[in-house]
Amino acid sequence: MLKKEGHQESLEQRVLHFIQEHHLVSSQSCLLVAVSGGPDSVCLLHILVKLQEELGIRLHVAHLNHQLRGAESEADAQYVSNLARRLDIPATIEQRDVKAYQAQQHVSLEEAAREVRYTFLAQVAKAIGASQVAVGHTMDDHIETILMHLVRGTGTRGLRGLQPHAEWQSSGNSLTIIRPLLQVSREETAGYCHDHKLMPRIDTSNLSLSPLRNRIRYQLLPLLKSYNPQVTEALLRTARIAGDDLAFIDKESIRLWAEIAQRQENTIILDKERLLELPSALKRHLLRMSIEKLLGNIKDIEMRHIEEIMNALTKPAGKRLSLPGGLIFSVEYNRYLIGQDREALTPFPTLEGELPLKLPGKTILPGWRIEANIVNREQMTEKDNNFTAHFDRDKTGDKLIVRSRQPGDRFQPLGMSQPKKLGEFMIDAKIPQAWRQRIPLVCSPQHILWVVGWRIDDRLKVTEQTKQILCLKFERS
Repeated sequence: MLKKEGHQESLEQRVLHFIQEHHLVSSQSCLLVAVSGGPDSVCLLHILVKLQEELGIRLHVAHLNHQLRGAESEADAQYVSNLARRLDIPATIEQRDVKAYQAQQHVSLEEAAREVRYTFLAQVAKAIGASQVAVGHTMDDHIETILMHLVRGTGTRGLRGLQPHAEWQSSGNSLTIIRPLLQVSREETAGYCHDHKLMPRIDTSNLSLSPLRNRIRYQLLPLLKSYNPQVTEALLRTARIAGDDLAFIDKESIRLWAEIAQRQENTIILDKERLLELPSALKRHLLRMSIEKLLGNIKDIEMRHIEEIMNALTKPAGKRLSLPGGLIFSVEYNRYLIGQDREALTPFPTLEGELPLKLPGKTILPGWRIEANIVNREQMTEKDNNFTAHFDRDKTGDKLIVRSRQPGDRFQPLGMSQPKKLGEFMIDAKIPQAWRQRIPLVCSPQHILWVVGWRIDDRLKVTEQTKQILCLKFERS
């Protein structure tokens, strides 16, 4: 316990200093306090009532009856209502059907309760004009969370455990969570309640060994302490070190983001060459950032998902991974894509059917304007982009169409002496797989004249013997 001027610092002062050190609240604000009725949240509320004048804040209590423990849950709600009235703090007390939500969402009971509870808190906060909710998480919760993350394999980020403040988002609701008791033990909150005759409620479900957190609390931690009596201090030290390391990596990731990543609608594009040059720690963080930007949160993303992506980084183009939230990670030749619709990035419109070209003349197709002209050698200039091409007019014929690729397509790319499969050409040309079906092909009854944007057929190129030159120019409409 901290000392101040030779005296033991009171619990209220320790909480005040923690709030000030981490800038958890701002004056002239309304702070929502989540109160379950247990020792931790009751202790938190009582201390905040004492500190509200010094902090310059207004308090509002929120309590949710999860309807999971019958009369016991109703008694908890009545206790909180009476406590708030006695402390002269306004309160919002409601009930929600957590089991119905669990059945609807197909999640664990613990996850359902958490989602319903924080959604309720976000709604109350919005209604009263509060931007934050204070919760009664203690140092013991912090330690248990570190072990839960370690058991589940959540990586370095999970080793930080609980943070003084965190953001929660789900289904359009968002909330800033603050934890003023994070340096206070559960034993101290119980002692505070006893000293102030607060008589908090005891949640008997916390004694069940079914939830993982309770098994860690009652079984794993005592076992670890038998190996190392100072294991809690060791875990807290590990969390601090992990937090410091992650703060540095996060800062570097933010700096690198603009150089490596770009967003197009609901897809993140990562520069393949630049990403592969980075240390693994930065790769993981940039991948995590990408997913978080797309989903808004990463609650469904586990470390194994990030590792699956890491393992796919060096796989050949065309490799795809399915991720939670409907996301797809795909490998292309010079970039990686993370998004829900890879085709949304294709720079070509959908192409359906066989569409005839006017020779000469202008043809309008969905997404394209095509101009065909007969030019002489003096008018023939170097093409300034990949969407203008010149052909021997006598070899092209009069009936040209534009279509997408078909099974069995072959053509003889400029500079080659033999035809090859179109699919092989597209692979060799490193054309992204999602683009291939949309690339326009200019065709005669005999040949593919041009894979638009890439290569013409060698057999129709302009030579010294060419008498008439056909110029085709594609432009996006």
